[in-house]
Parts: sequence; C-alpha cells; structure tokens
Amino acid sequence: MTPVSSASIGGMIFTLLVTVIVPIVAYIITVLKWKGKVRISSFFIGAASFILFAMVLERILHTVVFRFTGTLFQDNIVLYAIYGGLAAGLFEETGRFLAMKYCIRDHLNRENAILYGIGHGGTEAILIVGLTYVNNLIYSLLINSGSLSSLLSAYDTETQQTIITQLGVLGSTASYHYYMAGVERIGAMLLHVALSYLVFLAVRNRKIVFYVLSVFLHAVINAGAVLLSAKISVILAEVILIAVVVLLGAVLYQYDKVQSKANGGEV
Repeated sequence: MTPVSSASIGGMIFTLLVTVIVPIVAYIITVLKWKGKVRISSFFIGAASFILFAMVLERILHTVVFRFTGTLFQDNIVLYAIYGGLAAGLFEETGRFLAMKYCIRDHLNRENAILYGIGHGGTEAILIVGLTYVNNLIYSLLINSGSLSSLLSAYDTETQQTIITQLGVLGSTASYHYYMAGVERIGAMLLHVALSYLVFLAVRNRKIVFYVLSVFLHAVINAGAVLLSAKISVILAEVILIAVVVLLGAVLYQYDKVQSKANGGEV
C-alpha cells in the first residue's frame, strides 16, 4: 500500500483543526465580544437544527428519491448538483427559519443570528468533515507505521483487498486536496453565517422573500460548488465560492445597516 506523504498528513491535520477548532474559537469569540447580547442557546439551537433538518429529514428524502430514481442523478452531474442544492437549501433554510421564528424569537437579534450560524456551520464541519479526517489521519499513521497489516490479518482475503483498495486512496490522492477540504469548510461556515443573517432579516422584517432568497442562494452555491469542481481546479473553485460568500455577507451587512438607520437605529 502506498505510504501517505508528510504533506498529505499535514493537510489532514490542517483540515481537522479547521473543522474542530475554528467553530469552537468562533463560538468563544462571539460570546465574549457580544456578552449580554447573545445567548449560548442560539449556538446549540443552530447545531440541533442542522442535525434534524440536514442529517435526518434531508437524508430521508435522499433515501426515498434515490430508491425510486435509481442512478438517474448519479449518472448526470448537472441533475445531481441541482437536486442536491435544492434539497440542501430547502431543508436547511426551512430549519433556520423555523428555529429563528419559534425557538429564539424572544432574543432574536443580529448577534444571535450570527451565533446560530456558527452553531449550524460548525456542527456541519465537525460531523461531516472533522470526523472523517480523524479516521483518515489514524489510518494514514497506521499505513505509514506498517501496523495496518497486522490489523487486517483478522479478516479474510477478500475483505482485506476491499479495505486495502479503499484506504489506498489516502496515499494516491494529491496532498493539496487535503488542505482544500479545510478551505472549503471555511467557506461553508461563512456561508451559513451569511444565510443565517439573511433568514434573520426575513423573520425580523417579516419579509418571506428573504427566506425564499436564502433557499435559492443556498441551492445555487451548493450546485455551483459541485459543477465548478468538475470543470476547473479545486483551488480556483474554492477561491470563487469564498469570494461569492464574502460578497454576499458584505451586501447583507450593508443592507441591514441602511435599514437600521432608516428605522431610527433599531436592531
């Protein structure tokens, strides 16, 4: 089995730190900076919303859809990207809207909306990527130390070959991909904060159009990420997507700032 390079292991550690440490640090900074304006429950409500709507309800939909459509989406990357983007947008933004409207409505402000977004995006980063990279790092160290062979000896030959084939990807994958997984999560967490801010505006201003816009933007950005990654380099795709997310955040912030001034400074 191909050894995993030091550069690849470094990328795994980088992504692991990004997906685990960054959400925790962001939570601490937000709570300390806006002490008295935020409630820590907003973070955990964001986390719970992601788990319920994305990891439970959305996955139930995927199970049903893929069962009845066979390989339709898997064989067509455009359809797959559109379907995946719409499903993610609909479930996650609906969860965000309901949580803000009913679970944190008594203390809903921009600060709690941001903390909610950190909880949502941070939990996604930890559960979807962080845990995977813990496994990747452990298996890479086992491969490099030669300890994997003794562990595989407990399995039959066919199972051993299957595991070796699966884990062989760790050594054959270009090192920069492991770093880009962390960069992608930074963009994703920023997106969740921006979309939480947008849904906050929908609830606060009672404008359902902002909720619809959040679903649309989530779908477009998710689908765009899939399609861009298939057509251009991963690095360029992530640069473009992060730039889009930063632009979205800046536009939302300026909009809310103008609206607050128009309303006499009310938040």
